[in-house]
Order: sequence, then structure tokens, then C-alpha cells
Amino acid sequence: MSIKSDQWIRRMAEQHGMIEPFEPGQVKHHDGSRIVSYGTSSYGYDVRCAGEFKIFTNINSTIVDPKDFDSRNFVDFNGDCCIIPPNSFALARTVEYFRIPRNVLTICLGKSTYARCGIIVNVTPLEPEWEGHVTLEFSNTTPLPAKIYANEGVAQMLFLESDEVCATSYKDRGGKYQGQKGVTLPRT
Repeated sequence: MSIKSDQWIRRMAEQHGMIEPFEPGQVKHHDGSRIVSYGTSSYGYDVRCAGEFKIFTNINSTIVDPKDFDSRNFVDFNGDCCIIPPNSFALARTVEYFRIPRNVLTICLGKSTYARCGIIVNVTPLEPEWEGHVTLEFSNTTPLPAKIYANEGVAQMLFLESDEVCATSYKDRGGKYQGQKGVTLPRT
């Protein structure tokens, strides 16, 4: 298994539609302002957060149950940035739509700009032949409100290519999050 370079990422995105929309370089400025970078890096791809968010709330006093998730646990918000309450979290999605090849596993790590502010980005691995918008989980570990910027970089995807193709892919299993669009809540 090997981690893939910027050249491999560009080729897979351009020839096979692995990432759409795709940015072949690093974008660090927009309209003359510095932004949290996104696009192709040396050994990964920095994804952007779309402007649709689900912010965790306890106003309905429901229980968080992954087997019977109550959508009233979240408040929907659309905008250029999202304020996450102290010691809380929000869900969002990537701008980019992914189509992972059958011999590739993709791992996501948060960007240091957010990590150094106490904002943790969590994403489970993207399995072989999974496709969709990636649901992003932002945890605000601080006692202060925290801001997430839409359409700027939030996390980096690393692509690990295997020497052999897996026997059963996510698509083969009929995975419950296959082809997801928008921010997707837990399913069983």
C-alpha cells in the first residue's frame, strides 16, 4: 500500500472524476483575501466545507441515539460561516463529490489551522468504491464559540492505493451512505 502524490491525484481527478469540482493547485487567496487553503497538496487533497450546516442543540432535550437518531438534535443553518457553540459540534459536507477507486482507501485529517483553535474535524475513512459528498463532523472543544468558514479548506484527504483490489467494496455491500448528497445524518 502506498500514499499517493499530487500527480496521481490530478490524473485520477481529471481522467476518472475522482474529485468534482477539482482544484489542481493550492488556493490560498480569494478576492485578494487570505483564506484557509484548499486544493491539491503534495500528498493529498484539501477539501472545502459547503455552506450548509447542522448545528447540535439540546433545546428539545432528546437523547443522542445512533440507532434511533432524532433529527431535532440539530438546527439547520446555511451561510458563509457557522458558529459552533462552546463544547458542542456541527455537521457539514464537502463542496467536493468523491468517487473512490476500488483499490483505494481514503483517510481524512483535520487542517492544523482549525486544530490549533481547538476545532477537531472527524471523518471516517472513505472505503473503496464509496462515492458522495463527505459529511464532516466539527467538534468545538473550547469553552468559547468557534467559527467555521464555508468554501475554504477544512480537512485533508490522503489516498492509499493497495497492491491488489479488495474482494468486496463499499458499493458491493450496498453501503448505507453510498451516493449521499448534502449533510447526511446517522443511519442504521
